[in-house]
Amino acid sequence: MKNVWLTNGYQVCKFDGEKAVSITDAEQLHEVIGRTLAAKSTLSAAEIRFLRKELGLSQKRLADLLGSTEQTVSLWERRGRIPTGYDRLIRLLYLENIDGNVKVQELIDRLIELDDRQNVKLVLSDDTRAGWRLAA
Repeated sequence: MKNVWLTNGYQVCKFDGEKAVSITDAEQLHEVIGRTLAAKSTLSAAEIRFLRKELGLSQKRLADLLGSTEQTVSLWERRGRIPTGYDRLIRLLYLENIDGNVKVQELIDRLIELDDRQNVKLVLSDDTRAGWRLAA
């Protein structure tokens, strides 16, 4: 990302005659960047891509989780301008993942499974003292 600058925590070295950069504790650096992005009000194209990759998701998988298309996610990652609801959900998915609590993603996966069912008939009955319930 073009808006991230390191003041220290890296070394410039030579590898096969080429300059290379070695970053100290890159995993923690990525977490700090991710948490900072998740606290922003809106994400840029590069920031959407960064969080998706940190989640270990393909564009297709993220699209499935959001109820969108792979082409739409690709467009967000090239141009930005993501709808607010999707922006918030990506930041939420990142934060819960980094904290080791994936309840939201599990719920979304369950909803996707339910969406895949077609022509499910909902049969209800009001023949109990407790009121309405699913019929047997």
